[in-house]
Amino acid sequence: MAWGAFTHEAAHAAHSRWATPPPLRGTALDTAAQLLEESRAEHAHLSRRPGDRRFLRSAVHTLVMGDFTSQTPTDRWQAAAAAALILARRDAGILDPDETAPLEQVITHILGEDLLDTLAGIWSAAHATADTDGQAMLGHAQAWCQALGADPALAQSAPDPTARTGELADAIGKVAGAVAANEAAQAAAQARIEAARTARTRAKAAKAAHARHAASMAEKVFAPGARPFTPDSQRERARGSRAASPVTGTRAPTSAEKAAAGQLARALRAAAYRERTVTVTACAAPPGRLSMRGALARDAQKAAGATPTAQPWIRTQRRQGPTPPLRVGIAVDVSGSMRAAAAPIASAAWILAKAAALTDPDSRSATIAYRRALTAITAPGRTPTRVTEFDADGGGHSLAEASDALAAGLGLMTPGAGRLLVIASDGCYRPREAASAAERITALRTAGCAVLWLAFAPDPSPLSGATLLHLADPAQATAAIGHAATAALAATNRL
Repeated sequence: MAWGAFTHEAAHAAHSRWATPPPLRGTALDTAAQLLEESRAEHAHLSRRPGDRRFLRSAVHTLVMGDFTSQTPTDRWQAAAAAALILARRDAGILDPDETAPLEQVITHILGEDLLDTLAGIWSAAHATADTDGQAMLGHAQAWCQALGADPALAQSAPDPTARTGELADAIGKVAGAVAANEAAQAAAQARIEAARTARTRAKAAKAAHARHAASMAEKVFAPGARPFTPDSQRERARGSRAASPVTGTRAPTSAEKAAAGQLARALRAAAYRERTVTVTACAAPPGRLSMRGALARDAQKAAGATPTAQPWIRTQRRQGPTPPLRVGIAVDVSGSMRAAAAPIASAAWILAKAAALTDPDSRSATIAYRRALTAITAPGRTPTRVTEFDADGGGHSLAEASDALAAGLGLMTPGAGRLLVIASDGCYRPREAASAAERITALRTAGCAVLWLAFAPDPSPLSGATLLHLADPAQATAAIGHAATAALAATNRL
């Protein structure tokens, strides 16, 4: 309110560049001119600084409306003054029509509709008057006095002692209540907008920080010669002990594994196939298919002596769209509950990584074995030639961190490639571990990355959001993984 009063006076300082001649000061003409100048100056101010509307509204609500009390007489001059101070500010864009409706009804009852229309025309003309045009403003004041039957050369007449009191104050009280309600609603809406903006800013900052942390973790996990990396979330349980690698050695792939990798590679290539795009254009000359309608139209244009614009030849061009590469992240669970499935998981991981490498030179895969610590089996861009074998004898499950490292190392969150995360696990996690991993799976699926869950245990508990494949033999996963890759590439085509 205080800033609104300051803004109102600043509007006068900038735009009230005229003054009533001294002989006319204190007359009804001077009073009418000053009434009209109130909304005119604010209207001119808002044309330069529309953001000050909220402050002017507060000043009008508190200061101007507060001047009308239960003792204010309900005569023609006071009703006209209320119209000049409040209804004119509605037309100046400071108050809203729904807020001033109660007062307009009362003033219409006092003055009559025709007289109120006349006064509205006067203040609208004043709003269009230049800052320095004092003669025009005095002319508007003259018209104001004439419309109300007041002598402009005399002082403002005393209130009619027989006039009722309180009617204007009651109507203006309703206006004040409507303004306060609208301001409260606007403040609440603005607060919601600011809260949403702050939440988006914080979420964006948190997402960026998470991406930086994931990139740093991927760099440590996939560094050449890196030892198993224990994430911060698992270091308290690790109790300072140095994590041992689960890898026990490597072996040559069997013929069945090679055949499964070849079959999966063919399925992935089929999934990556894109239909040719067809473009149909009209042209004036061959090659193409002749349209008789276009040919007749062209002949008619020539016969009429006009420049031929018809294009009778229809040309169809078919182009092969680019085939997107594939990004396959593989996370294998090597905790103690997966001991019986260690051999088939190692086989499945090699089949997946080898098949991804066979599909396209630009395709990449990476494999991480996780328990409390993360161990890189294959780094992004490196094709495994031998099957890596490992022991499943650890504790804890860092699937969330493994997903982050694979997403950062392979770009699983970035559009432009067919993206697939394959998790081989029984899903027997602590609640906090499961919640973190489920959050990462949801984020990947939202970003367009398919998530496949391979389970070899008799009673798997996959996390929500992943597609479950319950397998007894890793070779059986070939067709299912091909379907999952098809879904991933279809999502890529829509991006």
